[in-house]
Amino acid sequence: MAAELRIGITALMLALVLSISSQFLLVTASSSPQDLQILNAERRIDLTSHIIRVFLTLKIENTGEAPAAEVLLAFPPTEVDRLALVKALVPAGKQKKKTYLPLDVKPTELPNAPNGAKIFIITLHNPLSKGETATLEVLYVLTHSLEPFPAEISQSESQLVYYRDSALILSPYYIKQQTTFLKTPSNKVESFTRVESTNRAGTDLKYGPYSDRAPYSFSPIIVHFENNNPFAVVEELVREVEISHWGSLQITEHYKLVHAGARHKGVFSRVEYQSRPSFSGVSSFKNLLARLPPRVHSVYYRDEIGNISSSHLRTDYQKSELEIEPRYPLFGGWKATFVIGYVLPLQDFLFESPDGRRYLNFTFGCPLADTVVDKLTIKVVLPEGSKDPSVVTPFPVEQRLETKYSYLDVVGRTVAVLEKKNIVPEHNSPFQVYYNFNPMFMLAEPLMLAIAFFLCFVASVAYIHVDLSLRKS
Repeated sequence: MAAELRIGITALMLALVLSISSQFLLVTASSSPQDLQILNAERRIDLTSHIIRVFLTLKIENTGEAPAAEVLLAFPPTEVDRLALVKALVPAGKQKKKTYLPLDVKPTELPNAPNGAKIFIITLHNPLSKGETATLEVLYVLTHSLEPFPAEISQSESQLVYYRDSALILSPYYIKQQTTFLKTPSNKVESFTRVESTNRAGTDLKYGPYSDRAPYSFSPIIVHFENNNPFAVVEELVREVEISHWGSLQITEHYKLVHAGARHKGVFSRVEYQSRPSFSGVSSFKNLLARLPPRVHSVYYRDEIGNISSSHLRTDYQKSELEIEPRYPLFGGWKATFVIGYVLPLQDFLFESPDGRRYLNFTFGCPLADTVVDKLTIKVVLPEGSKDPSVVTPFPVEQRLETKYSYLDVVGRTVAVLEKKNIVPEHNSPFQVYYNFNPMFMLAEPLMLAIAFFLCFVASVAYIHVDLSLRKS
């Protein structure tokens, strides 16, 4: 009896182990990449700005039996927190009439990815059958990826930076052939990692071509080069968009700007800065360009001291450009805080949907050119009486609702708050805020003004009556 009991327990334990093992194998198989291979991969890395833009072209072939509807992208863990944007396109049509269709790109988890690599899934419009090929165009943008070295420079020194990457493209697939190109802002390259098949010509640095590389192959490289472009970083931008159904859109933007390049050391000489502009402070910047919507008016630019008159506004029927100058030039590590405000015509941005709801169509992102925003907060102040607000954005953002009270408000105004970190110029895409509005609420402020004037009139009449009565007695 005891022997039979031991045999039964042993069989039960064996069945449990087999069950757990089968579940583990099932999870591993379901999370592994499909049977794809990359026939050719070409990567072009643009280092001419402090915002790194990488253009990746992949020609993919399905070597498996089942159709492939997804393609995986891999990024090293050092780039995950600096990855601002990932876009994928697929070309369609003939050469002369070629168009590019956007593809859905979402992050995912892959348990067997080595060394904490970050994985994104690209969903294809048409799954690839066995033996079929497709070409994908991928753009991803990196911020804070250039390390100043030396970390501190004087007013007369140029700015040198490090860029770290891999000569081989990190991918979960076998790559038959690949090439990496890097473009620097100038010919001044202090040093770069030399590996197999490395060539440099002027501002271009080429790694490859490399053939028959296994999945997740990696070959670290470092490039040390001159980059005097201003490292303009907005640590925090708070933009308030206030909708008035009386015909205007009031915009107020609060900036906390910093030069994120090599820190300035020594004493600043304004005489040297103005007399030798091509040599003194070449990595600093003294003006910024803000691209505003057309038909803008009532523009102002001020800081904590007051209004700053050193700004120039150029407008036409397509765009408006505001060139502003801080009170002092910004060197590495220096900061500036200022406010930009302007008014726009409401009919250019407020529309009515087919279901009768009103919606604001405005641009997400920062109007300052070639600028990184660490944290962006957009507050859309709806008219008093607005109900059921909903927000549609082209990418994920954090959302919440607040209430704001202004002059003559009774119940307060609903505020739709949008927040997102690590913003680059590629995020300048339109978003919509939908809401319901009862036109009767437009009479609230005139009635409040009428009541206020009536009360003032009654009070003044009462005061005059009392004063005359006192004088008569």
